[in-house]
Amino acid sequence: MSKTNKIIYWISSLWIAAGMLSSGVLQLLKVQGTGTVSPPGVFGMTHLGYPIYFLTILGIWKILGVVAMLIPKFPLLKEWAYAGFFFAMSGAIYSHVAVGDPAKELFPASLLLVMIVISWYLRPADRKLVSVNEHSHAREDTSPNSATAPHGNHAPVGA
Repeated sequence: MSKTNKIIYWISSLWIAAGMLSSGVLQLLKVQGTGTVSPPGVFGMTHLGYPIYFLTILGIWKILGVVAMLIPKFPLLKEWAYAGFFFAMSGAIYSHVAVGDPAKELFPASLLLVMIVISWYLRPADRKLVSVNEHSHAREDTSPNSATAPHGNHAPVGA
């Protein structure tokens, strides 16, 4: 990984962590946020048509996602955190569009969504899942018992 990519990765990751942690804490505390729609507090949630208890669910998930994203190891957990953040932010964008909010209300979630994609794409190798296919293709099995070798005394089709 180049030094530039590493810097971009950490900037985007820390931006996500700050955004998700701060909004998650505000949502857990059920801050009123009267007049503010993004990020949604109680006012924003009711404006978007969601129940207030949804703030608790989102707040807990966001805080746990930040922890999962920043701790070392656990690449599968990191994938889930990125996916959860992606779903939360894309859902936020759609929710604002669905109720007819002005474009300025889409900016916070859109910015975080872009940062999520950048961070996920540029994450270091030790934070990625190893594909089963990549692992199996790394060693070519040429023994007669390999999965691609013909089994039994089957004649070729059409013979």
